[in-house]
Amino acid sequence: MEERAVTETEAKELIWCRETVPKVFKLVCSTLPLSHTHLVSLLLVSPSLHRTLLSCQPLWQSLNLRELNNAGNRLIGALSLPRYRYVKQINLEFARDVEDAHLILIKDKCFDSLQSLESLNLNGCQKISDTGIEAITSCCSQLKSFSIYWNVRVTDTGILHIVRNCKHIIDLNISGCKSISDRGVQLIAENYPELESLNLTRCVKLTDDGLKKLLQRCLFLQSLNLYALSSFTDEAYRKLCLLARLKILDLCGAQNLSDGGVSCISKCKNLVSLNLTWCVRVTDEGVISIAEGCTSLEFLSLFGIIGVTDKCLEALSKSCSNKITTLDVNGCIGIKKRSHEELLQLFPYLKCFKVHS
Repeated sequence: MEERAVTETEAKELIWCRETVPKVFKLVCSTLPLSHTHLVSLLLVSPSLHRTLLSCQPLWQSLNLRELNNAGNRLIGALSLPRYRYVKQINLEFARDVEDAHLILIKDKCFDSLQSLESLNLNGCQKISDTGIEAITSCCSQLKSFSIYWNVRVTDTGILHIVRNCKHIIDLNISGCKSISDRGVQLIAENYPELESLNLTRCVKLTDDGLKKLLQRCLFLQSLNLYALSSFTDEAYRKLCLLARLKILDLCGAQNLSDGGVSCISKCKNLVSLNLTWCVRVTDEGVISIAEGCTSLEFLSLFGIIGVTDKCLEALSKSCSNKITTLDVNGCIGIKKRSHEELLQLFPYLKCFKVHS
């Protein structure tokens, strides 16, 4: 009897491993924040779990090496395994020990493993240059999202490799790539007319000419980050009115932006998030035009703008009070200091009163 009971228990466990576990993993694996090392540890728990995990293909479509040491060699090792043959996302954000040599070796030995890759995050991998970008992008023609935040070794040549090898990019982050000039932005404009998200934070070589070309070609942009770019003028900012689909715009530190440029931004009717922090030339006139034109606004920062007064706050409360959840007017010395309770009377859905500290 005991033998039979054990057999029945084992049979039930086997059914559980074969049927229930895969279903659970399929439900959660798309959002499960498991790193590569966590997955490897799970494989060692038991033979049945090992088989179950290997059969759950969605688990191996994402390769997360974020902040890990020896990440270059780990990446090569992982991509050499059959289970990662259909990987769609690779995250190397702030991973250490990733160099051009690793990416060249991947091109030579793991080319087939990257044919389904859609998202590549190389943020903070500062040892990678244009050479590494050429190697890795030549393997992933289906790439849709590419991010290489804060890399001063990447130049316009790196952008050229990206646009030549990856024709389907809709999300591009080159924030902090200070060596990229108008030429690189022109390449983006010419090759990615359907780009949806672009981050140009601290790309300090850019001028009005580069931004104008971009805004005239990339008409599908929904998110544009121009944080800490003080050299642009209203001549370029006026072209923002061409972006009918724009939802998120960050102009923090746009020191030359005046009410004339802001009035053009007010024509972006779908705007939900606008950062005007330290846009010191903006006055009530500009903010009132935003209030009247961008009635779907949920996030607005006017932090540090001394030229705005209660007039713009009143205009915002008339047009956007049923939408705004984040409003930062700290440092706006022309606006009467109000308690949170007083602000809530003007904006009943307000949840965040301070964006910058």
